[in-house]
Amino acid sequence: MKKPVISFENFTFKYRSQKEPTLHDINLTIHEGEIVLIAGPSGSGKSTIGHAINGLIPFSYKGDMTGSLKIHGKETRDLDIFSIGQMTGTVLQDTDGQFIGLSVGEDIAFSLENDQLEQAEMKDIVARTAKLVDVDTHLHHGLHELSGGQKQRVSLAGVLVGDGDILLFDEPLANLDPATGKQAIELISRICKETGKTVVIIEHRIEDVLHGDVDRLVVVNEGKILADGSPADLLATDVLERASIRKPLYLQACQYAGCDITSEMHPDRLESFNVQACSEELQGWLATLPDEKPEKLSEMLLELKDVTFGYSSEKLTIKGIDLTVHKGEMTSIVGRNGAGKSTLTKLISGLEKPTTGRIFINGEDATEDTIAMRARKVGLVMQNPNHMISKHMIYDEVAFGLVMRGVPEEEIRERVEETLRICGLYPFRNWPISALSFGQKKRVTIASILVLEPELIILDEPTAGQDFRHYTEMMDFLEQLNKRGITILMVTHDMHLMLEYTKRAVVIGDGRILADAPAVDILADPNIVREAHLAKTSLGTLAERAGIWNPQEFTRKFIAYDREVRAAWR
Repeated sequence: MKKPVISFENFTFKYRSQKEPTLHDINLTIHEGEIVLIAGPSGSGKSTIGHAINGLIPFSYKGDMTGSLKIHGKETRDLDIFSIGQMTGTVLQDTDGQFIGLSVGEDIAFSLENDQLEQAEMKDIVARTAKLVDVDTHLHHGLHELSGGQKQRVSLAGVLVGDGDILLFDEPLANLDPATGKQAIELISRICKETGKTVVIIEHRIEDVLHGDVDRLVVVNEGKILADGSPADLLATDVLERASIRKPLYLQACQYAGCDITSEMHPDRLESFNVQACSEELQGWLATLPDEKPEKLSEMLLELKDVTFGYSSEKLTIKGIDLTVHKGEMTSIVGRNGAGKSTLTKLISGLEKPTTGRIFINGEDATEDTIAMRARKVGLVMQNPNHMISKHMIYDEVAFGLVMRGVPEEEIRERVEETLRICGLYPFRNWPISALSFGQKKRVTIASILVLEPELIILDEPTAGQDFRHYTEMMDFLEQLNKRGITILMVTHDMHLMLEYTKRAVVIGDGRILADAPAVDILADPNIVREAHLAKTSLGTLAERAGIWNPQEFTRKFIAYDREVRAAWR
């Protein structure tokens, strides 16, 4: 029996600013060498458990704490945050907030320099650690030059150089493209095997994390542990539905088809799942689903003609893009980290001007618009909320754009409060933004643009860091805006979001358009999937293994049926 590394006993915690505890009587033991996934909706308490493990509670986040939390048999309340940090390395969701050095090598070496290691020994440790996480060829690169996946590897290296034997990952997949996300999970599994470290992953994207090795799944809801067991056992129950966590899509399809899922079918990974046990039900269910009706395109809203752009004269980031977007469309823009997606959105929103080419909105040349002029037509929600927020209070941030436009105060209040309700932020309207999580800050920035109701809204990763309930609420709200005629472009790494909410997907690679086609067809093209770092949906793989001759049709019909079921349930 492996010895316990982390032990919660009747652990309760209440933040100083709150009336009720966030965690209630937590009893949880994690053993050495385990990989444990802690999942739950936003506000469930899963991040607070992470804060307790890495010492932010009680040393940075003050509050009332009862019960016991021991790390290696030592009560954390009797330690200091430095001592806990020596035992526990944390890789944050927002990697930019974790960097200290200017280059990759400097950042990895930071803690070693604090320990005053000899330079030769320090260089050797940095080189070995960088090789372990596959960034050894980037040691002299600036951190700003890295992709999202590379930044995460550098953050991991920075904690691996220490002596701590616990690794804590806070939503490691939030800002990564699908292929890089898979690589990250594979890397975490490999690091655990090679180093023997204990790994705790806090994430609500169950299916993506289970691509790797996970020993236990801990489901948290309303500050309590709802379930704790092997992934195979828990996925054969309804515990995820009860906690408002999205079940893996391939299992959801099997359940819709009337197939009973048991732990003996190995439901925790599609690769090992006994699809044959459900093949007959899946084929029969598909035959009952209606065909989709084609949609008619309206008049053109946005047109890019041979647009190029480079942040320097030596290198182009956008290379001769031609793109049209029709009024009322909801379209996804997808591609690997660093492909040029965010730069393209800056060009459309007027934050950057093309080096060559023209941009037309409603048939009029808008290439030379000022930022203020373009903002009347196009609203941009950036990927990192910290790049947008300018006010201290949530209400003031969402109201800011309306105030600048001279909207009457009473109308401002009505529009802001309605938007805050839709975005799940109304209870926090009088909170300081500094008190919010990364995901909650993201919802504030989305609300600040949505309240202005421009003709075209561009959202860069709108659901990053959002649990299933808030993801659904946000996307349903965007869909309602879309039905009112507002055109929406979404840059996303979420393949299910692309499939579920957008008929069309534009794939960007190396600054060019690699494909512009129906979303389902994009994921059926292995060359595009590989080149753009996308991920084939588990629905397509499920259909193939079940003997369904047209996986694309199966995926389309599942998406339509799933949306109807959830709409009726709401």
